[in-house]
Amino acid sequence: MFVISRMKYLASLGAKILLCGLLTGCTSYGKISNLHLAESPTNIDYSIRHGVRSRHSQDITLVLAFSGGGSRAAALSLGVLQALRDSQVSLNNKSQRLLDQIDVISAVSGGSFTAAYYGLYGDQVFKNYEEEFLRRNVTGELIGGLFNPSLWFSKRGRTEMAINYYERTVFKGATFADMARSNGPMIVINASDMGRGVRFSFLQDYFDLLCSDLSSFPVARAVTASSAVPIMFNPVVLQNHPDCGDQGFRFLERRREQVGGSPQLENVVDGLASYAQKEQRKFIHLVDGGITDNLGLLAIYEVVEVAGGMKRFMQSMGGKPTPKFVVISVNASTSPQYTMEQSNRVPSIEDTISAISDTQLHRANAKTLELFEISMQRWSEELSAPNFSVEPYFVEINFNSIDQVERRLFFNQIPVGLSLQTEQVDALIGAGRELLLSNPEFQRLLQDLR
Repeated sequence: MFVISRMKYLASLGAKILLCGLLTGCTSYGKISNLHLAESPTNIDYSIRHGVRSRHSQDITLVLAFSGGGSRAAALSLGVLQALRDSQVSLNNKSQRLLDQIDVISAVSGGSFTAAYYGLYGDQVFKNYEEEFLRRNVTGELIGGLFNPSLWFSKRGRTEMAINYYERTVFKGATFADMARSNGPMIVINASDMGRGVRFSFLQDYFDLLCSDLSSFPVARAVTASSAVPIMFNPVVLQNHPDCGDQGFRFLERRREQVGGSPQLENVVDGLASYAQKEQRKFIHLVDGGITDNLGLLAIYEVVEVAGGMKRFMQSMGGKPTPKFVVISVNASTSPQYTMEQSNRVPSIEDTISAISDTQLHRANAKTLELFEISMQRWSEELSAPNFSVEPYFVEINFNSIDQVERRLFFNQIPVGLSLQTEQVDALIGAGRELLLSNPEFQRLLQDLR
């Protein structure tokens, strides 16, 4: 579904991409960068259990979800981080920034850039991120690299060129071991397994299924996988290493029998269990995370539900519930105005693809949001007890919340891509900040914390 929505992005690049595809048309191979567990250079465990046990507060659980949407999503999510930085709350009889209470950021595609940068560098995201990523002509620089004659007959392909670019300009060679050492929130970068159509998260829990080590894996490579638009970019490839025991497959076998009433969860369990087929699935091809979850919310929902619900999940992870359970969904999807609505002329291929894909995307997002809000209420009830109550807060940030018609149209006309105009960057950051601070559910949270 979301592959189609990305096609309008490809169409906007036009002849340049077509020519680059011809120039790099020789067979290319994905570089393998995920080591076998036995080769792990560290003992760092960047896993779900690690994230649950290293929470920042006993009073609040704060989860953020950054959607896809190219640099548009990256800029909007930066504004949300600014708003959290400037929101002071009272915890343990001390005034603290709400930003410092973030436990998890689940991110997809464009949102993964902001999430990963904040996870690695903390408050430096407010000083350097705009210059190093948001205000660069990333699309132009990548296309320029594709015209480098040295790439024309190379087997490393367009994706390796993009990875090298992000390594050099944004992530500076950082690995997930560096992410773990940063003492920030758990950053969950999500991609899509093209072979089985399931979400793949860059957590040690998933790498265990591949008998592989996440700590030595480059963050730039994970972010590229999360944003690897099919056709334009080759998949990021992981090796499914053998000789590692069951590594969680027995658990998945048990869960397969218990999730029989949910086709969605059955698909998740079957997809993850398929990594046990070492001979049939020697290499895993990862592409844009928006194909399987454009909001970053299903990554949270599926982990909890596959574990058997929130209460079982917390028990198995050794975690304890907090009185306040907060999820902030930052949704950068748009509802553009189509030129075809001004004429009875037959719509162009690009307009047709855009309209169909946007319809599918919005319906999928609406279904996910409804599912997640209902699940949050149910999870909070599961964790509550006669003498302990868990209060859920589900905060949705999107452009539809903007009252002014012309301003709302301005944001909805910003296309998917990795290059923004200066006024667009400024407006998106400001919108992220404003939309969160004015959100009624967020205001209710602040009031309750103060």
